[in-house]
Amino acid sequence: MSAVAEIKSRLDIVDVISEHVNLRKSGRNYTGFCPFHSEKTPSFVVFPDSQRWHCFGACSEGGDVFNFVMKREGWDFRTALEELARRAGVELRPRTPAQVQAEEEADRLRELLDTAANYYHHLLRHAPQAEAARNYVARRALSEETVERFLLGYSLPGWDHTRTYLLEKGYTVDELIKAGLLVHREETDSTYDRFRDRLMIPIRDPRGRVIGFGARTLDPQGTPKYINSPQTVLFDKSSTLFGLDAARRSIRQEDRAIIVEGYMDVMQAHQAGFENVVAQMGTALTEPQLRQLQRYTRRLVLALDPDTAGVQATLRGVEVARETLEQELAPVFDPRGLVGYETRLGAEIRVLQLPPGQDPDDLIRQHPQRWATLVEEAKSVVEFYMQWLMDSSDLSDPKVKKSIADEMLPVLKSVSNPVERNAYAQKLVRALEISAPQFLHELERRTRRPSTRRTTTRATPLSAVLETREADLESYCLSTLLQRPSLLSQINAALTERQLEPLNGKDFQDMGYRVIFETWDRLLATD
Repeated sequence: MSAVAEIKSRLDIVDVISEHVNLRKSGRNYTGFCPFHSEKTPSFVVFPDSQRWHCFGACSEGGDVFNFVMKREGWDFRTALEELARRAGVELRPRTPAQVQAEEEADRLRELLDTAANYYHHLLRHAPQAEAARNYVARRALSEETVERFLLGYSLPGWDHTRTYLLEKGYTVDELIKAGLLVHREETDSTYDRFRDRLMIPIRDPRGRVIGFGARTLDPQGTPKYINSPQTVLFDKSSTLFGLDAARRSIRQEDRAIIVEGYMDVMQAHQAGFENVVAQMGTALTEPQLRQLQRYTRRLVLALDPDTAGVQATLRGVEVARETLEQELAPVFDPRGLVGYETRLGAEIRVLQLPPGQDPDDLIRQHPQRWATLVEEAKSVVEFYMQWLMDSSDLSDPKVKKSIADEMLPVLKSVSNPVERNAYAQKLVRALEISAPQFLHELERRTRRPSTRRTTTRATPLSAVLETREADLESYCLSTLLQRPSLLSQINAALTERQLEPLNGKDFQDMGYRVIFETWDRLLATD
């Protein structure tokens, strides 16, 4: 028996889910309010017989105990496996000595960074030298609760205060270097504190563990304004979203994540009650950051600076999203009876346009209701880019108009829905006062070009399916699912409408097909 199967045999899914959802017995099953979205009528069902769950409401999510804890906690499969194995008392496959050593080292560094975060926090609260830091926090209107919630701190001026304190706590110089708290000067083989006379902002992983620091200068003329921990075994700036540990539940409940640029933006947003806000670490979104957000929502709002650099960062983020986020295969029919399968981005990306000269921190602090309105009014990427091009250009110049039209063609081409694409095109044509037939013809020509993103096949006649020998039906269904994974959600939706349980391995009589389906289903859940 595999570790996964043994864990499932030892853990009752009803017991696990009931810790998070108030379940009531209804016949052979249990029902409750879905924990992944707001609802007034219970639509969340747990099936003890199959040890699975499904929401028959807005989110239509479902799966086994692993899927539930992964979605609930935002964990990857490995983390869920380790946590559920610990709970079930199942010993996972023995690790190599190197793996054991690496995990012990990582745990030691996490403990070290947590100790450092609490040290810095104590200094902010009590050190006389931290008066400027306390004044800065007050000027930014951060409350006592926010200071505690994010464990803000202060690093003393001087070159060895952090080093001395942590060495006294039993940590080694080598560990301090590996954690990014000390800088090693090779030419003299000496070390000094990386962070000095700065406001310290702990950076955490999605599970709330400190993995690094952002540090802001308190000198108005000081540069750089912010410095971050270097890359370590725990901290990788390109893979980290600041505030995700505090935002993930709100993101899941609201089914939307708002992405900003700065630490202060996040803290001010959370303080004002907008808890689904996170900050990218760097000038543009990255693939690992988007992968993390995809575990909680597929609705993203980018709230970046309105200047040219901010716009370019927004567009880079959108492009990364298009390359990263899951593509859905949607059927497209035509009058000849052909069915095409077109890949579409499985996410909604919108852009929040900030007023000139304001960042989210300022806007939320001064006009929180205005921020909420702007979030709701966030534009699609196409609308945002179109408006930005026109606002920043001289539309009286025919060459400029042609340039804008040329720039918009590939953007419009990326819109998969033909009705939506045509509506945007008509809007652009009217705004630029250019020839509609010529522009629309060029757009149509480009979207008809052969592409690896779209394949067309003749629909299989129903009669051909009915003529398939009964013994081969399961093979046919399974092979079709493996080739077109998006069909699974459509099948489950149809079953949901009939108040039936989602498709699972027990629906296959052939044991080989059952194993293949269950393995494939788990892989889909962990992608």
